[in-house]
Amino acid sequence: ADPCLNGGRWMGTGCLCPPNVDGARCEFGATTINLTAGKGWGDPHLGPRVPSEVSPRHRHPPVPAELGPFVTMMARVTNRDFSEDMRDTSSPGHRRFAEEFSRTMDGIYRNVSDYRGIRVLSLSRGSVVVNYRIQLRPLPGNASLEHRALELLAVANAAAQPHNCSPSADGLCFTATSARAARAATPAVNDTELCRSHAPANFSRFYFPYRTANGLLCVTNCTLNVPGSFDCHRG
Repeated sequence: ADPCLNGGRWMGTGCLCPPNVDGARCEFGATTINLTAGKGWGDPHLGPRVPSEVSPRHRHPPVPAELGPFVTMMARVTNRDFSEDMRDTSSPGHRRFAEEFSRTMDGIYRNVSDYRGIRVLSLSRGSVVVNYRIQLRPLPGNASLEHRALELLAVANAAAQPHNCSPSADGLCFTATSARAARAATPAVNDTELCRSHAPANFSRFYFPYRTANGLLCVTNCTLNVPGSFDCHRG
């Protein structure tokens, strides 16, 4: 029998948990869900976790609403091999590649003043074609988002890349091929509704919004360093 709870999937040696769920058997809800633009994953290092009360499988939470301007880009990575499982955003192959690509882009864009983060949207064959989104801080009123998109494309293609572009190279070899600018609409929901819509279904009533200078966190009474928190002894 599958030992994984709360939508987890048994991978032969352990459970692969959905976003914002963790634990050896996916029995805990993440203590903090970060809904700041470009985030949306729970952080298990911010305190004890919320124990599960029930164990039926649940849907994956929707992708967090991202506020403010963004640029959707496409790049072709030539020194990594695509496999069909990478189409599935919950697969280990997709997650490993997305983490490596995100680290690479964070390094490239770290000096761009309005850069807020990156999210890989999809992967496809050829060698690996990456469709990704760059989230930006609000631009000055007279700034052109379309011009910023072209600048981001140029920055990516001007970045230093490994001299050795073999599959075993320490680093990605890529070409950014397109950039499209857009402005996200603000969702017509309040913070509490937003948090509960992104929490795992079995835990949603335990979460409440906590605003910081950098954005919105969804926390529980087990989250450390927020008003009203207490020691949950890791569940």
